[in-house]
Amino acid sequence: MAPRVLISDKLSEAAVQIFRDRGIDVDFQPDLGKDKDKLLEVIGQYDGLAIRSATKVTEKVIAAADNLRVIGRAGIGVDNVDIPHASKKGIIVMNTPFGNMITTAEHAIAMMFAVARQIPEASASTHAGKWEKSRFMGVELTGKTLGVIGAGNIGGIVCTRAVGLRMKVVAYDPFLSEERATELGVEKVGLDALLARADFITLHVPLTEQTKNILSRENLAKTKKGVRIINCARGGLVDEQALADALKDGHVAGAAFDVFAEEPAKENPLFGLPNVVVTPHLGAATTEAQENVALQVAEQMADYLITGAVQNALNMPSVTAEEAKIMGPWIKLSGHLGNFIGQMTDEPIKAINILYDGAASQMNLSALTSAVVAGIMKAGNPDVNMVSAPVIAKERGIQISTTKQDQSGAFEGYIKVTVVTEKRERSIAGTVFSDGKPRFIQIKGINIDAEIGQHMLYTTNEDVPGIIGTLGTTMGSNGVNIANFTLGRSAAKGEAIALLYVDEEVPAKALDALKQTGMFRQVKTLQFEV
Repeated sequence: MAPRVLISDKLSEAAVQIFRDRGIDVDFQPDLGKDKDKLLEVIGQYDGLAIRSATKVTEKVIAAADNLRVIGRAGIGVDNVDIPHASKKGIIVMNTPFGNMITTAEHAIAMMFAVARQIPEASASTHAGKWEKSRFMGVELTGKTLGVIGAGNIGGIVCTRAVGLRMKVVAYDPFLSEERATELGVEKVGLDALLARADFITLHVPLTEQTKNILSRENLAKTKKGVRIINCARGGLVDEQALADALKDGHVAGAAFDVFAEEPAKENPLFGLPNVVVTPHLGAATTEAQENVALQVAEQMADYLITGAVQNALNMPSVTAEEAKIMGPWIKLSGHLGNFIGQMTDEPIKAINILYDGAASQMNLSALTSAVVAGIMKAGNPDVNMVSAPVIAKERGIQISTTKQDQSGAFEGYIKVTVVTEKRERSIAGTVFSDGKPRFIQIKGINIDAEIGQHMLYTTNEDVPGIIGTLGTTMGSNGVNIANFTLGRSAAKGEAIALLYVDEEVPAKALDALKQTGMFRQVKTLQFEV
């Protein structure tokens, strides 16, 4: 029997035809996604579900989807899909991460022009029969300095377009290498330097704990007087009230926003202010982008349903079904190794070197390597997956190398990841025990045996008495229960490390208390998807 696919949002006829041409029974009901009850009633009949943003694939929908094997999102954002529950039920969730990059970048450039020349206000004034030529005095882009926060896929395109406009471009991105910066024609700088120098600032980063309010009231105060700020990335990257205050007092000359902390944005501190251009999240809203992502998701879903090939999956590696049975725990380990280093590294990465020993060296190294790289990149960009991560790493000039060797120690196999930056090398190794659980077995060359949990605390210190007591007492006094406590040292009275698996996230006051003891060189919380 041919696979059945439901398209519950508006996709192009060309995308529908792709399914038909591949022998898939497609049911095109573009308004069904808005009817939650009807979707619940019929979802159990289908092997695939193709959506945009209108359809909400909730836990209830997934529970009713008895035959569903794949969900395809035409676009990058999957906030409307309950991925954890889809994963538990064995449903693959795919997206199309590269389909709207150019469109979003072009929108940012268009918004920059609009705020530089006050085009929306001038247009409204002229429509009203006024002729206020002297009121709308703009500024040229040529020769101005553009500060780009986030020089990944979309930010990189903005950089090249701005260089073409004869702007000076400075970029802040912890993962941007000098080689990639040279290729883009931009200068890599720290955030404070960017804030002080930029005439225009445009943001192109995901919303994470590290990037939330990256343009805070404090950082806005560090900007050059007369700066203009563009945000076509994510709401929440800018303190909107602080920006409104800076616009009112004249420190900021203008702003152009396509995204807001709360959407749909019916009210906002920026609304109604002069020289503020706002659009309703139109970054990906072009005919070309919508067509591209629709065609891509149809091709990806058809490939999976017909041949089993997996592309751009957010919750499954690109491996065959046979490989997945053996490699599952090793892929999880690879992601944890990468994610550990990604969370520990806040400077540009030049190279990622991966050693596969023993049993690990006989597996699908492409999938394992992708999992490592994705783990590293996820620390700065949670939208990265195993397919997109190597592409992003290549674009950023990161060299990836792998080495295979026969079994060389007590373990049947292990993986060791080393990241090289301009300042240092950082390494970690891990293995999978017979119970199928990944373990960290070495950090910075120091042997350990650490179980991996969702919430962890990592410390480094000189090997002196009192460390265990201090850690235990501090965690206890702050209500944090320790599930697993691992220690390691290079030599007696040498460098030592501790890795704690705790039941809940360690509060900031506990971290401050540890730092204030003066006993620790480094105190860092870590989070893992387990």
